[in-house]
Amino acid sequence: MALGIDLAGSPRRSTGACALSGTGDAVSWVLGPDGEIDALAAGLRPDVVLVDAPLSLPRGRRTIGDRSGPHFRECDRELRRLGIRFFPLTLGPMRMLTARGMRLARRLRAMGLRVEEGYPGGAQDLLGIARKQHGVARLQRSLRRLGIRGDLARRSLTHDELDAVTLAWVGLELLRGMAVAVGDPREGTIVLPADRAPGRSKRSGPRSAGTDSARNRR
Repeated sequence: MALGIDLAGSPRRSTGACALSGTGDAVSWVLGPDGEIDALAAGLRPDVVLVDAPLSLPRGRRTIGDRSGPHFRECDRELRRLGIRFFPLTLGPMRMLTARGMRLARRLRAMGLRVEEGYPGGAQDLLGIARKQHGVARLQRSLRRLGIRGDLARRSLTHDELDAVTLAWVGLELLRGMAVAVGDPREGTIVLPADRAPGRSKRSGPRSAGTDSARNRR
């Protein structure tokens, strides 16, 4: 099982979560405070957790508020090389999301869980799936074509839940050896789909998309 968490910068805003089994059955939730996220992860005990939030700082930056340190990690530079747009983790509201993401990762790892950083918008770009800005219903249909069932087939999901579904799918691909962690492991990596995806013999190449709102990371 993989757990995807589309983390909000503030606990007062909605966080999407999705648990996806190896059979393709998805169960999703809309969560709020840290305690709800921790309780879900502790109860599920997934094999991997993918979080849509920066989980590390650039090498040489002591704190998120350090204005003199570098702004990009190697994994961020790799996103740029792939043509994937994103907000730097030091930009405005991204600082709040980064701090919350790093705290969440520490708590979940203390539970013995494997926690990785993911990026649903980047994964959707690489899979040739239109991001939520182009229509939530369209994104849900695209994810269903990946073979995901469960809540995706039963009801309309929010954009937070759909990004969490994307993360959970990438998490399963990671467990299957079909996803890659880009960047420097000593600094922090981002997990993205590998070159091949279900129903596609080869990726045609990364497609650039418009930037997300800062609330949804990048």
